[in-house]
Amino acid sequence: MAPTAPELQFDTQFDAQTGQPVAVAEGIVRVTAPNASPFTFTGTNSFLVGHQKLALIDPGPIDPMHEAALLKAIGGRPVTAILLTHTHRDHSASAKMLAQKISAPLWFGGPHRLSRPLRRFESNPIQKSCDWDLVPDRTLVDGETIPAGDMTINVHTTPGHCANHLAFGVVGSDLLFSGDHVMGWNSTLVSVPDGSMADYLASLDKLIALPYRRYLPAHGDRIADGPAHAAALRAHRQMRNQQVLDAVDAGARTIGAVVRAIYPNQPTKVRMAARMTIMAHVEYLEKLEQLTAKRGPFGPRLHVSRS
Repeated sequence: MAPTAPELQFDTQFDAQTGQPVAVAEGIVRVTAPNASPFTFTGTNSFLVGHQKLALIDPGPIDPMHEAALLKAIGGRPVTAILLTHTHRDHSASAKMLAQKISAPLWFGGPHRLSRPLRRFESNPIQKSCDWDLVPDRTLVDGETIPAGDMTINVHTTPGHCANHLAFGVVGSDLLFSGDHVMGWNSTLVSVPDGSMADYLASLDKLIALPYRRYLPAHGDRIADGPAHAAALRAHRQMRNQQVLDAVDAGARTIGAVVRAIYPNQPTKVRMAARMTIMAHVEYLEKLEQLTAKRGPFGPRLHVSRS
C-alpha cells in the first residue's frame, strides 16, 4: 500500500481583486492579471517591490487591462528592473513590450530551455506556453543579491517546474516570491522535458532549508508557513511515486493505464494534466532504477525493476 502523505491544505477561496493594487507586505503590492484558467487559478500575480523606486516581478500575459492596472499602480515611479520567476508565457508574454514602455531592463534566469533534450518520437506538450525568444538584459544566477527598486532581494535557482525557474527572497524579511514552484491553491505541474521531477524535489529541499517563512506565489494567496507547505508537497510527490510503482506492479504498462489507476474518477481535462506529471514521476523513478521504460512511437512500456 502507498504511504499516506500529510494532508495538503489548499486555499481555493482566494479573493484576487483582479486589476486592483493590493498591499501584501511592507513595500510589496500585488496586481492579479485577468487570465484565470484551470492552470492559472485566479490569474497571474504581478508584484511591485519598493517604495519610491520599484521592481516589477512577473508582468504576466499580454492584456491591455492588466497593463493599464500595472502602469496605474506604478504611478510614474522609476522601475529599476522587470524580474521573471520563469519564462512560461502567463508570466512573461508582456515583459518585452512593458520593459520598452517603462524603460526598464529585463532580468531573469536565461532564455527558456528544456530540462533535458527531446527523445526520439517525443514532443514538448507545453511548447506553445513557453517564451522561447525572450532574452534577458541580465542573466540572474544563484546566490546573487540584486536591487529591487529601493529594496534588495536574493536570487535562488529553483528548477523543476521549468529549467530557468527562480525564487526571490526579500533581504531583511522572511518573505519569498516562490513563483510557480510552491503555490497554495494546487500542486505544481511538472511536464517533461520542459520540467524535471528530480529537479523539482531538490528545489523543494533547497527552499525548505532557506530562512524564509512567508511565501508569495505567482498564483493564489500568500502562504503563511511556506516551508511546512513545501514539505507537505514533497511528501505528496513521494506518495505519487509509490502509487506509480504500485500501479505498474499491478499490471499497468502504459502512462495512460497508470493515470487511470491513480485518478479513476477525474474528468478528462484533469487526467490530461495528470498524464504530464505522471510522466515526470516515471522519469524520476527510472533514474532511481526502480522502473524501466522501453520507449517507442506509442509511448513507454513500463515495468518495475527487480533486484
